[in-house]
Amino acid sequence: MAKTVLEFEKPVVELEQKVEEMRKYSDALDIADEIKVLEEKILQLRKTIYSGLTRWQKVQLARHPDRPYTLDYIAMMTTDFIEMHGDRCFADDKAIVGGFARIEGEPVMIIGHQKGRDTKSNLYRNFGMPNPDGYRKALRLMKLAAKFGRPVVTMLDTPGAFPGLEAEERGQAEAIARNLFEMSHLPVPIIVIIIGEGASGGALGIGVGDRVLMLENTWYSVISPESCSSILWRSWEFKEQAAEALKLTAPDLLAQGIIDRIVPEPLGGAHRNPQQTADTLRVVIHEELKKFRKVNPDKLIEKRVEKFAKMGKWEE
Repeated sequence: MAKTVLEFEKPVVELEQKVEEMRKYSDALDIADEIKVLEEKILQLRKTIYSGLTRWQKVQLARHPDRPYTLDYIAMMTTDFIEMHGDRCFADDKAIVGGFARIEGEPVMIIGHQKGRDTKSNLYRNFGMPNPDGYRKALRLMKLAAKFGRPVVTMLDTPGAFPGLEAEERGQAEAIARNLFEMSHLPVPIIVIIIGEGASGGALGIGVGDRVLMLENTWYSVISPESCSSILWRSWEFKEQAAEALKLTAPDLLAQGIIDRIVPEPLGGAHRNPQQTADTLRVVIHEELKKFRKVNPDKLIEKRVEKFAKMGKWEE
């Protein structure tokens, strides 16, 4: 059972705890039928709750501290992973990790944001908020992948790029902009997956790809609901309304043509069964990579630029 329980998950968790208590006495008492009835009730309640989540509730689920992070997925769905460090300019940003690995036997370069699990590791990972060094490290690895003709897989999960003074002094905006330009012209396939929260340019800095996928309970937006609420209402109290207005969930973005595919999660979210989520993701990535095996690099770049150029609607 997950360590952290969100408000809307409490009815399910309370029933699960009750079933666990009943199982302790199941040998002494004949209560198998009662347990079975409760288990069916739990399943039905889960389906009801998780099929009707609001956008704000999905934001909460995407931030669940027990959700798998990039290194968790790498451990569960790849082999022969070799982590690579440093941007060859300033530092090794721990908020972005990456290296060569194999997915279903196919060699790839896998790169992603990395958060921590507790205060110490979150400070080490800067809460998953990259500095310019992280984006430059990511770009160095992508260029290395291009040199050896390896596809790139990126995993997005960040509350945003680090907004500190030192990040701006070292060229945060330029580093992100440089990545957008270079990724749009990278001559190898790029698969982008939002695995948690995808906030602003901090996510987009490694988010340009031929195929953009989202796990079912994630969000992707130019701004977080709290920041949007703060700007529009001068208060964080309207974050739920902001989430609804932003239309930042996977179904919203699929309908808008921002993403290409939604990857299903286990009932209740990825944190309920991380291995099942990783297995699904591994199969999906393999399927997506197969589509680009015989595509000419020039055609690949042309299609990628065209894909992002036609996003958005406007009138003159």
